Amino acid sequence: MATTKWAIDPAHSEIGFKVKHMMFTNVSGKFEKFEADIDTEDDDFSNAKINFSADTDSVTTGSADRDKHLKTPDFFDTANYPKLTFAATGMTQKTGGDFELTGNLTINATTKPVTLQAEFGGIMKDPWGNARAVFTLSGKINRKEWGLNWNTVLEAGGVLVSDEVRLQIDVQLIKQ
Repeated sequence: MATTKWAIDPAHSEIGFKVKHMMFTNVSGKFEKFEADIDTEDDDFSNAKINFSADTDSVTTGSADRDKHLKTPDFFDTANYPKLTFAATGMTQKTGGDFELTGNLTINATTKPVTLQAEFGGIMKDPWGNARAVFTLSGKINRKEWGLNWNTVLEAGGVLVSDEVRLQIDVQLIKQ
């Protein structure tokens, strides 16, 4: 079998997350700068080698003040930790196009294992003859496991920012 290299297409991909704010509403965010190196055997992603990174300074939530706070040592500490990374340790096919992707997520020099649900959308040729593959990934992490502990107690009870972060990732890959 031949090794196939894939790269993430940033123009057709989104690395997003959602966090409960004030215990009852969601705040969405994403990273605008990211890259991935993916190696497969032919076009089989079941044993893919995946290395992903995102520039923490590229985090955006639609609020300049909130984005500025996310870049401080309270959260991503972008001055000291300019990237977060994910290195896959396994990809197991469940049924049809459904996979479970396991790997190590590193944020602020803390590495923890995570499991993501991955839905494979297939491979097709674009109008210019390039092979593209599509995945939708989702999962949950507890931000405190990576030392993202900042919070404030609300007067009515509860906290401003949930510990749980829901990940929603849509990627389009281009065969190299």
